This record gives sequence, C-alpha cells and structure tokens, in this order.
Amino acid sequence: LTLEDFDAVNRRTPVLADLKPAGRFTAPDLTAAGGVALLTRRLLDAGLVTDTPTVTGRTLGAETAEAHETPAQEVLRDLTDPVKPQGGLAILRGNLAPEGCVIKVAGQKRTRHVGPARVFECEERAFRAVQQGEIRRGDVMVLRYEGPRGGPGMREMLGVTAAVVGRGLGEHVALITDGRFSGATHGFMVGHVAPEAAVGGPIALVEDGDEISFDLLAGEITLQVSDEDLAKRRASWMSAIPDYESRGYLADFSATVAQANFGCVSWAHYPECKHEA
Repeated sequence: LTLEDFDAVNRRTPVLADLKPAGRFTAPDLTAAGGVALLTRRLLDAGLVTDTPTVTGRTLGAETAEAHETPAQEVLRDLTDPVKPQGGLAILRGNLAPEGCVIKVAGQKRTRHVGPARVFECEERAFRAVQQGEIRRGDVMVLRYEGPRGGPGMREMLGVTAAVVGRGLGEHVALITDGRFSGATHGFMVGHVAPEAAVGGPIALVEDGDEISFDLLAGEITLQVSDEDLAKRRASWMSAIPDYESRGYLADFSATVAQANFGCVSWAHYPECKHEA
C-alpha cells in the first residue's frame, strides 16, 4: 500500500459516523445506534468494501445482514447525507514533504493556512512553549526529529496538540511534524512528514520565521524558501539525533527503519527507499 492508495480510498469513502473529537457522539453512542455492523452494511451496500470471509467462517455480508438501526438515531448518517463526502485524511506534498505527509481533515474547517515557522527539535520543547504562552495565532509549529529514525519510533504528538487546543489556539495555528498523531488529535495538524529530519529531509532545514503555506484543496505544503537558500542550509546541516544511534537496540532500530511513507518497517524490504544507508 502506498500513500497514493490511501489517498484514493479516502477520496471515495464518505464519513458516516458523527463521532468525537470532531463530531458530537462517542463510540458507545455508535453501538446504541446500530454499531459497526450497521456502518459496515452501509459501506457494503455502496460497494466501498468487499464481501470477504471473516473469522467466523461467514462473509462480511452475512455477518452484517441483520444489523439493526435504532429508530431516530443521529449518530450514523445515511449514504445520501454523509457527515463529509470524503474521508478524514488527506495527503499533502511539496518542497517541505516531497515524499508526502498526512493531515486529518475530519472536523477541519480551514482548507488553507499560511504563517511563520516556530521550530522545535522535540515534542517536550514545543509543549513548554505552548504552556508558557510563546505560541501566537497564525504560527506554524514545526516539531522535528520525532520520526521513525529520529524519535526513534515515531512518537505520538498527542500532548502538544492537546496543549494547543487547551490554550484556545486549535483553530488559529498549524503544526507539522515528522512524528505521528493520535486519533484524538484535533486541529490543523500535519504528521508523517517524509523524508524526516533525521535523514536530512527538508523539514530539517526550516528556520524560525520561514513562511509555510498549506493548501488542502490542492494537496500542497510549501516552504517559502528558494532552492538556492535551501541548498546553502543543507551544506551546513548537521543531524540532531542523540547519542543512542551509536549502540544498543535503539541504534539498531534507527539504522534499519524505513521512512513513514514506506510503513516504518525495515528499509531492506524497500531498495527504492533512497534515504537509507
């Protein structure tokens, strides 16, 4: 599966369940409305999933044939009236993420954002900046060295994104990282940037004050810095990976893990993953 596959599935699959954090209801509400069986039934009827065998020995269609919808429920929409006509994710590309990145668009009202970069080498520093009121409306927070190799392990950036929302900035700032997000993340948050900072991806070259623009409709993310200036920065770039890379299991993991767009598995499975040693 490639990022293009996920993008294609996302574009043809509607959002039917009105669930938090972007919606009104919770998972128990979905169960009471008819459950995952009812949701699956609707996707089957629309031809969006395949009637495959399940662990029970029966097909998915047989398992969901008797799904019951609770009268007057509001949690699960009909296919003719989806919460959103397309799925909850979007793939962006550009000079800041030439091999792609992911944004969760479920519940997202903005389709564009332009602002100055605020650069942080780890989540902890970004979290402190939010707590201390150093982040302003319009800012683009850049959290790097949190990817598969740099984290190591591509840590979840839930803490800092929750802090942004808690400060009332969720609708006013953007955040981009080579790390990943929780499903509970809310706001203009872009993750899975590839290639990551630890292998010299363009996110490693961003400086405070650089203008970064996002266009969800066009699927673009752009660092407004000339190719010539980026080349100069690259010539003097030094990785900020900690000393763990020299020994131990973290060193082994960091040395062999592939980039996010290749699934964060061993790079040996992907000879085309040109960023790996």
